[in-house]
Parts: sequence; structure tokens; C-alpha cells
Amino acid sequence: MALATVANGRAQPLSGAALWGAGILLALANFVAVLDLSIANVSVPNISGALGASTSQGVWIITSYAVAEAITVPLTGWLAARFGPVRTFATALIGFGIASALCGLAPSLGLLVFFRVLQGICGGPLMALSQTLLMQIFPPDKRPAAMGLWAVTTLVAPVCGPILGGYLCDTFGWGSIFLVNVPVAILAGVMVWRTLSRYEGLTRRAPFDGVGLALLVVWIGALQILLDLGKERDWFQSPLIVALGLVALVGFAAFMIWELTEKNPIVNLKVFRHRGFSTSMITMSLVMGAFFATNVLTPLWLQSNMGYTATWAGYVTGMIGILAIFSAPITAQVMARVDPRRILFIGVSWLAFTTFMRSHGESQMTFGQISLWLFVAGAAMPMFFLPVTTVALGAVDPEETADASGLLNFIRTMSGAVATSIVNTVWENNATSNHADLVAAMPNAQATVDSLTPSMGAAQALGAVNNLVGSQAVMLATNQLFLACAGVFALAAALVWLTPRPAREVDTSAAH
Repeated sequence: MALATVANGRAQPLSGAALWGAGILLALANFVAVLDLSIANVSVPNISGALGASTSQGVWIITSYAVAEAITVPLTGWLAARFGPVRTFATALIGFGIASALCGLAPSLGLLVFFRVLQGICGGPLMALSQTLLMQIFPPDKRPAAMGLWAVTTLVAPVCGPILGGYLCDTFGWGSIFLVNVPVAILAGVMVWRTLSRYEGLTRRAPFDGVGLALLVVWIGALQILLDLGKERDWFQSPLIVALGLVALVGFAAFMIWELTEKNPIVNLKVFRHRGFSTSMITMSLVMGAFFATNVLTPLWLQSNMGYTATWAGYVTGMIGILAIFSAPITAQVMARVDPRRILFIGVSWLAFTTFMRSHGESQMTFGQISLWLFVAGAAMPMFFLPVTTVALGAVDPEETADASGLLNFIRTMSGAVATSIVNTVWENNATSNHADLVAAMPNAQATVDSLTPSMGAAQALGAVNNLVGSQAVMLATNQLFLACAGVFALAAALVWLTPRPAREVDTSAAH
């Protein structure tokens, strides 16, 4: 590709094939970062079995990536100012590829979780900086098309993640879901540096809030470990869980005090003084928590209770992204003429309704019956993501847009990580409780076992009845969680109207 020419000391925009080649590279980097938020969802049972871990422990591979990515997001602006956006982006992308290789070759769950943390640290800057660099290299008249390219990768990746993850896991083994990133990330990282290095601006020694970062890592890390270990350690009956809870609580309080008084905070909490931003973030956390909970629960339920392979569980989970691709451009056009709060309310309400319909599941459901409500729910995803960003960023002062956008991405990712940890514990606990209730409600369980004993033996008859009860207990637990998530969506929809209409228009394509 041709390098940009320089005039008046500044790099001029690329043109022709070189411009679109660079745009595709940046969009591809964004694609792999978003892809890895969902590619492992359908593979948790396979990874857990292969590495000798429980399903609860297997979920750590999802939460560790999300938490590490969330922590890195606030650092992106400082890293770009200190080392340059192109250098930071290319290094993060190559590091992402190396970490992916380590994940794919990990011999134990502990090492896999550690390498997923490294992968998340590298993945954090990719989404924001890919957007920033696209805006920098494309001339103003072509920026809408560039943002369209970026948006397509953001919407397509969650669809491809479960499908690709399931196929690779069943065909080549679980390690392949990480190894597939390696050539793409490393090659794209090298080519981005070679193509865009002349766009690198002057770096500066920007103030760095090291204390704020340390406190952020401490309280988030303690909270996530607490959530991940809580079930197997019997929650607050364990001294370790109590200690983690205290560390998270004290660390959070110290973080809040420090960031509100620090001159150059790593997270500018003062943007929460705007009511529109605060209520938007509450809506964001509720919706993303419920969305991630259902997205993680679905493949676990399908593979553990419905006999689905990872591939077919991926097909079901990926259904939610199909209509989203078509809904996004329509939503963007309508938002130019309609109060974004109305669109947001309709979108979140539709998620509440479709999730409520999913709470009526049965163990004999077909593929079409399971995937139908996921498919139609996809239309609401852009009706949530686009207007909530507009409402949130439109509520803050123009000079606070970057800080507010960073917080938005941080809260979105952390909400998903926390919900992922909680949903698996609640699901298993509900299944156990339901099993006990169903057994107690059976009028004459022994008679049922006795009637089956002549044809299959006493032990097999008892096992068959127990499996049937267990299957129904899991189905009930799944329905209970879908119903709870529908309630969370409904609450989030109601909260939309506590948010004032945005005071100004926001170019969300420039936000990062």
C-alpha cells in the first residue's frame, strides 16, 4: 500500500485502494476484539471438560477477558498521547495475537485465564483506537462510509462469534477458537504500522494517575474474584470471600475519593453530575447485564440440557445478530428525526417482551422454536446501542465527551462481566432447588421407579426418573432466569423517561 504523503508537516489523507485497504485493516482489528467477547461462550462446556474444571470455573474464561478489557479502556487515551495512537494500536493488535496463541495452547484452566487477561488488556484499546484512526485517515466526506464499515464489523462480530466458536470447537478442538486470531491479528498489526506510521503525531508525557489505576485494578479484581469463587467457597461462610468483599468495598470507596479529588483522574467521575448521563449509565448497566446473562445462559442450557453440540448452540445464539445488521442503518436514519429516548424505550421494551416469551420454554422445543425469539430480538439491539450513546454523550459538556465515552465503554463491559459471573451461580442454585421441590411434589416417586424396574433394572429405573426430574429442574431454572432478565429489561425501559432529552447533537462516530 502507498504511504500517505506529507504537506505542511502533516500527513495527508490516503486515497483510493490504499485508503480503503487501511480502513479494512482497522475494521478487521475491531472485528477480532469484539469477536472474542462472544466466541468462547458456546465453548465453555468443552473447555471445562477438557481441562478438568466445572462449568462455573469455565465461565472465568469469559469474565477474565471482559474485566481486563474494561480496566484497559480508561488507559487508552493516556497510552495514545504518550506513545502515539498508531504505535499503541499496532502494539496492542500484535500483543492480542500473541496472547491468543498462548490461550490456544494453554495446558490448564489457570494459565488459560491468565492468558485471557493478557488478551483482554491488549483488546481494550482496539475498539476505541480503530474508530479514532478511521476518523483521522479518512477525509470528512468519506467518514460516514468509514464509520459504516466500522459499525458493520461491530454488529457482525457478535453474530459470527458463537457460530464460528461452535464450529471450530467441534471440528478442531477448543484451542482453535483462539488460534484463529493469531495470523489475522499479527499480520494486521504489522501492516497497520507500515501503512499508518506517518500518521503518528507528536507524543507527550501526559499526567498519569497511577494511584487511580492501582485502586481500579484492586477493587474490580477483588469483586470479580469474589463473584467467580463465591459459589464453590460457600460465599460469605468463607474467610477468603469475606476478605475479598472487604477489599472490594474499601478499594471502591478509596477509588471514588481519589478520583473525585485528583487533578488528572484516570476516570473522570465528575461527568456523573449530569442527570442524563447518570440515568443513561444505569440503563446501560441493566440492559447489558441482562443481555450478557441471557447470552451466556443460552449455550450452557442448550449443551447441558438439550443435547446440542457447540456448533448448533452457536447457530442458535448467533441468531440475535441477523436482524441487527439490517436494523442499524434504519435506526440511524430515524434517530435524526425522532427523540432518541423514544427509540431507546421501544428497543429495550422489545428486548423485555422477547425475553419474557423465552421464559416459557419446554424441554421438547425444536431448533426453530428456540431460535425464533432470539432472531426477532436482534432488531432491537441497534435501537438500544445507538440511542443510549447519543443520550448519554449528549448530556455532558462537549469537552467531556471523551471521558464520558470511556466511562460508557467501561460500564458496558463491566456490567457484562459481573452478570456472567452471577448468572451461572444463580442458574445452578435454582436448578438444585427446583430438583428438590419437584421430588417433594411427586405423589409417589417410588411407584414410578417400581413400574420401570422390570424393564430396565432398579438402578437404571432410579437413574431414569432422576434424569427426567433433573431435566425439568434445569428447564425451570432457565425459564426463571429469562423471566428475571425480562424484568430487568422492563425496569431499564421505564428508567429511560427519567433521562432528559439530549441538550446537543452528538457525532457518535467520533466518540471513543
